[in-house]
Amino acid sequence: MAVSDLLQRCSWLSSTAIALPLLVGLAGCGTAAKNDTFDLSGSVTGTGPAARGRQILVQQPTALKALDSEQIVVRVAPSQIQYLSRAQWGDKLPRLVQSKLVETYENSGKLGGVGVPGQGLAIDYQLVTDIRSFEIDTSGGSRAVVEISAKIVNDRNGSVRAQKVFRQVVPAGGSNEALVKGLDRAFSSVSAEIVNWTLQTI
Repeated sequence: MAVSDLLQRCSWLSSTAIALPLLVGLAGCGTAAKNDTFDLSGSVTGTGPAARGRQILVQQPTALKALDSEQIVVRVAPSQIQYLSRAQWGDKLPRLVQSKLVETYENSGKLGGVGVPGQGLAIDYQLVTDIRSFEIDTSGGSRAVVEISAKIVNDRNGSVRAQKVFRQVVPAGGSNEALVKGLDRAFSSVSAEIVNWTLQTI
């Protein structure tokens, strides 16, 4: 099945000046069809050096409105996106990414502790991230693109210890499940890179 056959009819332009007038219209673009719900998997590797004397707080990532939802984004042109039909994430994407980053840190077994705001940990560093891309890009082929900007912030004085942009692009095509698997592979690589970079930095 072609990717174009899997897209919802509602589209959202990434140019803010053009997109804002469309937000009201999007509210009526729901569908009665049941959506398949997908999750992400956390990486199980951690090749960086151990930092068991350090504890990390993983903030919820920021993201533009188009990504801050359960919808799965498909870019059909440089300035136009649509949503994957009859498919959704199991939670809003930023919360899902936060949860899986925590899982990846924990899977590494190399930190003294990792948590999210509200858990009362004595934190050494914060991971602050922004989801720049998390989409199936069909504007030139069919590929899964995940790009996340990350900062490591010293929790004691607020200074930025390091910052870096992580990006992975992998081929993706076929059914909804195959497209989401492509996104999962790209995110798994990005999350592993973020954790290893953190371990090397702190």
